[in-house]
Amino acid sequence: MSEEMRTFGYLCPKCGKTVMKARSVFALEASGAEVECGCGGSALTAVFDGERYRLTVPCGLCGETHTAVCPPERVLEGGGTALACAGTKQFCCFIGPEGTVEKQLRELAVLAEKERKQGEGEAFLDNVIMYEVLSELRDIASRPGGIACACGSGRWGMEVRRSAVDLICRDCGAKLRIPAATDRDLDDLCCHMKLVLPGKK
Repeated sequence: MSEEMRTFGYLCPKCGKTVMKARSVFALEASGAEVECGCGGSALTAVFDGERYRLTVPCGLCGETHTAVCPPERVLEGGGTALACAGTKQFCCFIGPEGTVEKQLRELAVLAEKERKQGEGEAFLDNVIMYEVLSELRDIASRPGGIACACGSGRWGMEVRRSAVDLICRDCGAKLRIPAATDRDLDDLCCHMKLVLPGKK
């Protein structure tokens, strides 16, 4: 019986390359993992404290290092897990079967490349996706009660950012961020008939 493997993947903030390494479940349970980029500029670490894994993830999107705590089943089992960058709300680290991680990393590299190329020259990270997202939001808003706040208000405003749209309640100030950078962001939005802002107590 072959040993079960889990693959870790992230985008190096130093050199911009995707980094992928597989570790056996047995080794992960015994001593965690360190996945270093070939350039030596960054390394992902996963340390098991007996109950949970503490992950330190270099982020290729914002350049910061993120930390996360995950239960063992998220790291060792299932079809894979992803950790998001707090700043961009996009996934920046993937753990799971090799094929899944490889596919997700390819998408991440495309997203980061778009971000780099467009720099400040373009108003939006991806103009086509942003216009589609705004059009979809207009459709949702046109339905009765399509966009409302959990505080009970139906009055809201919109702030368009580079890779997201913020919906803001005019009464309580609650905010709902709609990512608008990738095809997946658009697909996620198209699943919603209504949007509810979280509301502030």
